[in-house]
Amino acid sequence: MGRHAAARISRGGVLSTSAPADADFRLNRRALRRAFDRAGASYDASARLQAIVRAELLERLQDLPLTPQAVLDLGAGTGQGARELKRRYPRALVVALDVAPGMLHEARRRSRPFRRFERLCADARQLPLRTASVDLVFTNLMLQWCDELPAALKEIRRVLSPGGLLLLSSFGPDTLAELRAAWAGADQHEHVHRFPDVHVVGDQLLRSGFSRPVLDVDRHVLEYDTVLDLMRELQGIGARNASERRAPGLTGRGRLRAMQDAYEGLRRQGRLPATFEVIHAVAWAARQADTGAAARAGGDVHIPVGSIRRREER
Repeated sequence: MGRHAAARISRGGVLSTSAPADADFRLNRRALRRAFDRAGASYDASARLQAIVRAELLERLQDLPLTPQAVLDLGAGTGQGARELKRRYPRALVVALDVAPGMLHEARRRSRPFRRFERLCADARQLPLRTASVDLVFTNLMLQWCDELPAALKEIRRVLSPGGLLLLSSFGPDTLAELRAAWAGADQHEHVHRFPDVHVVGDQLLRSGFSRPVLDVDRHVLEYDTVLDLMRELQGIGARNASERRAPGLTGRGRLRAMQDAYEGLRRQGRLPATFEVIHAVAWAARQADTGAAARAGGDVHIPVGSIRRREER
């Protein structure tokens, strides 16, 4: 596995994501990478939801009998997940992979001599790893930044060994619904990304060569004093608007004020809510005899009844 190589990247573009079916939706990959690269130092202080979801995802591993030799933390950010994966699987080779050098620079501090993990800078759509070389892929709130979800899932399937496990979380379409609606009343530009729903994710898992996918959905409601506090937190994790259809230049004060006024109508008990819909999925890399069979037969994605829950984080 290669080591992280430093790179100079200049500043990028406030938030946006879409379902693969939206052919007109495209992300500016360079702007996206710049935004996450510059957010490395501020990420952990702003990523409270990411920390909550990461802990939930790691907890799911307790019920899975795994002894992986190679583990990939895909979209590893500052290495919090990779550190925990190395603690859980001390004999495994753990690789923290991220597209942003700034994130991997921060991750270096969490790789210790007796809990060392490797760092690799690469794009999820083109993983520089051998076919069938990984036993577990762990990816927390990263895949929503891939507007080419099928390509990313096919790459994950390629590097997973037959019978290997994919454990993922991703944002669903109700994420930031309040912010999206507030901006819609201010102008016609795209300010908030469109995210794939749980059925799209399940279908794409089957089409990419995964079997027995089990998916469920959580809704977290975070609260803020002002909508600007929400936007600062999003910027702190690098979640800037990287849509190719974003408004050119800076947003005018009038439009920003119109958005804030619209959002104020949602205030309750002195606070403003922001909804984050989180999709969780567990899927196994189909063995050769099963590859494509589920997709050809129409597939079977298991979404437990009553799995859609709402959590309020204060």
